[in-house]
Amino acid sequence: MEKFNQIVYARPDLGKVQEELNEQLEAFKSAELYSDAKEAFLKRQEIINEFRTMNVVASIRADINTADEFYAEEKDFFHSANPKLSVTLKAFNEALVSSKFRNDFEEEFGPQLLNLLDADIRTNGAQIVDEKIEEGKLVTAYTKTAASCKTEFRGEVCNFYGLLKHMLSTDREERKEAMIAWAYLYAGAAPDLEDQYAKLCALRRKEAEKLGFDNYIDMTYLARHRFDYKPADIEHFRELVVKYIVPVAAEIHEAQRKRLGVEKLEYYDEDLFFPDGNSTPDKNTQGMVNAAQKMYRELSPETGEFFDFMVEKELFDLETKPNKHLGGYCTRLAKYKAPFIFSNFNKTSADTEVLTHEAGHAFEGYVASRTQPISEYYGSTSEINEIHSMSMEFFTEPWYHLFYPEGQGNQYRYEHLADSFANLTYLVSVDEFQHRVFEGEQPDAAGLRAIWKHIEEKFMPWRSYDGNEFLESGGFWMQKQHIFMYPFYYVDYALAMLCAMQFYLKMRKDFKGAWADYMKLCRLGGSLGYFDLLKAAGLKNPFEEDTIREVTEGIKEALAELEAQM
Repeated sequence: MEKFNQIVYARPDLGKVQEELNEQLEAFKSAELYSDAKEAFLKRQEIINEFRTMNVVASIRADINTADEFYAEEKDFFHSANPKLSVTLKAFNEALVSSKFRNDFEEEFGPQLLNLLDADIRTNGAQIVDEKIEEGKLVTAYTKTAASCKTEFRGEVCNFYGLLKHMLSTDREERKEAMIAWAYLYAGAAPDLEDQYAKLCALRRKEAEKLGFDNYIDMTYLARHRFDYKPADIEHFRELVVKYIVPVAAEIHEAQRKRLGVEKLEYYDEDLFFPDGNSTPDKNTQGMVNAAQKMYRELSPETGEFFDFMVEKELFDLETKPNKHLGGYCTRLAKYKAPFIFSNFNKTSADTEVLTHEAGHAFEGYVASRTQPISEYYGSTSEINEIHSMSMEFFTEPWYHLFYPEGQGNQYRYEHLADSFANLTYLVSVDEFQHRVFEGEQPDAAGLRAIWKHIEEKFMPWRSYDGNEFLESGGFWMQKQHIFMYPFYYVDYALAMLCAMQFYLKMRKDFKGAWADYMKLCRLGGSLGYFDLLKAAGLKNPFEEDTIREVTEGIKEALAELEAQM
């Protein structure tokens, strides 16, 4: 493939794409032999991959500059086109699952393919096309609202990400001022954000009703291919977090308070682990990429090949720029079997995590797309996909020194492990918030804040905003883009982290064995169900109480050892 910036974008002709898919549908229906049916199925895959690659190119370029009117229009086109295309795809899926060749497909590709198609049939349909189009427009409006928020802070024009680095300052007054400025931005945008979220919730409820689901929660669990567990299992999981993880997270924050020498740990103190400052990379963007390339070449032949490909094809956009969409992600150019990493570097340790976490996603996609026979298996469900990324954060630990000044490697190991563990409480907070929102009638703006405030007290009892009225009232919920853009995609991080920490604890004793299990997981992609993938990778079920207790005990021991080494 060419470099990313050389890819020629052309808006797909939706009518032509639908016509080509319908031709393959007719070929499939008229097939007398499995080989002919399979050929039609694979041609269908090629057509979809071409369409989706143009979609991803447009989306990335729109995110790089949300003020770019051309790509904003192209993104809007796909928001409108995708729901319409899903109706065409549903017809093919229905034909396949009811086909005389269903058993042949299952024998060659495994039962997971049919499970995925069955779920997609139930969660898509012509009756919700209008709602899906409107939902896409609202998501775009949200991203523009968030990306346009800026303020001047100590002579620098900052967006949300720009303020976060000031909240890591060793000067407590600067941290407090940065938090106030950060909260002020959200408070100013709150009317728009709350209105957008209320409209999104209404649309999502309507979609579930039209498709015959009892509620949006049930619809989303099926749409997210959560075949192995139910909302009640997640509720039980959250309670186990309260029982085992919240007390240890509180201990981590209490030790942090003592190190910082403050009477009370405020929100703007939570991300600063040491009074003389957190570990901070000492390289510019190119230097970070160079360090990552050396790291991945040394980690394994497979990771070296992967990262060299990423560098050669310039499959990154890492630096923060005006009007750039917030956050970071990894996506895939299906036609080229090529990942792409998007981020907003802010000269903190988060930049290192982009080159490990998002690269973990990218590596799995690179490996699975060259191992698995169909694009449905290039990735898995998000609670598996996040194991790939979070585990890579730990497997790259021996190379942390490449990114930091001398002596900061060990400090970052502690910061990373402590923060990863304590953050589990926030991950489940976002999940409980979303369940609470969709369990009953839609709460108003004050109701949403009240729900969040109650959840914070349950999962993060140490949390204090030093009297900031907006945050103390529960306004913090709206800073999480997943709530707006990816409903119910957040507990996946918590489930995955408990598995990634199993890899971490194993690698401390047997790095080679742990890496072999990780590679097995990556190569399997999404070809098996959730519990079967865990079993294949030698991972214990994170829903089980013994698993959570054992991981918690292991992490406590590891943190104590790291503290002793500093």
